[in-house]
Amino acid sequence: MPSYPLSVAVVCMSNMNRSMEAHRILRRKGFRVRSFGAGSRVRLPGRARNLPVVYDFSTTYEEMRKDLVRKDRQRYNSNGILHILGRNERIKPRPERFQECRDRFDVIFTCAESVYDRVVEELWVREQETFQPVHVINVDMADNAEDATLGSFIICELCERLQQADNLEDSLVQVLLAAESKTGKSFLHTVCFY
Repeated sequence: MPSYPLSVAVVCMSNMNRSMEAHRILRRKGFRVRSFGAGSRVRLPGRARNLPVVYDFSTTYEEMRKDLVRKDRQRYNSNGILHILGRNERIKPRPERFQECRDRFDVIFTCAESVYDRVVEELWVREQETFQPVHVINVDMADNAEDATLGSFIICELCERLQQADNLEDSLVQVLLAAESKTGKSFLHTVCFY
């Protein structure tokens, strides 16, 4: 069992729903966790599917919530966005971009294959300094409240199993295989280095 708490990052596209739900659940379980988005901007559902509401990552969750209340309180209340923003405000002030973070993690979970690709590419292009390994694991989940919660529980269970392992490097493959058997999902995994 590692003598230190596992350091975990969770990344989705906008640091809004999936990564923040996992952040909430992992933090409650005592993990050292941070969450990020890998997109260029934060995109929320707008009046039409092809017309999202777009914010810079520097915009706080509170500013987004107030803006959406001004625009159409009923729409954003009924589609759950105001609830999500309220939850996010209780966790941290604003969304963060993974590409701007230089902290090191033991494991980085992504919530979609496209996000996994961006995270792995970002880690590969960075100059390696310590050659400390970081495991990048994709737990694919749809971007809705129910799937975000279910996917976050899978991530939490993986973290708990990895935290209990005698050696992260030796145990990871067995932990992933057991999770694949239990959930019926397959997980992309690669090792990058800092």
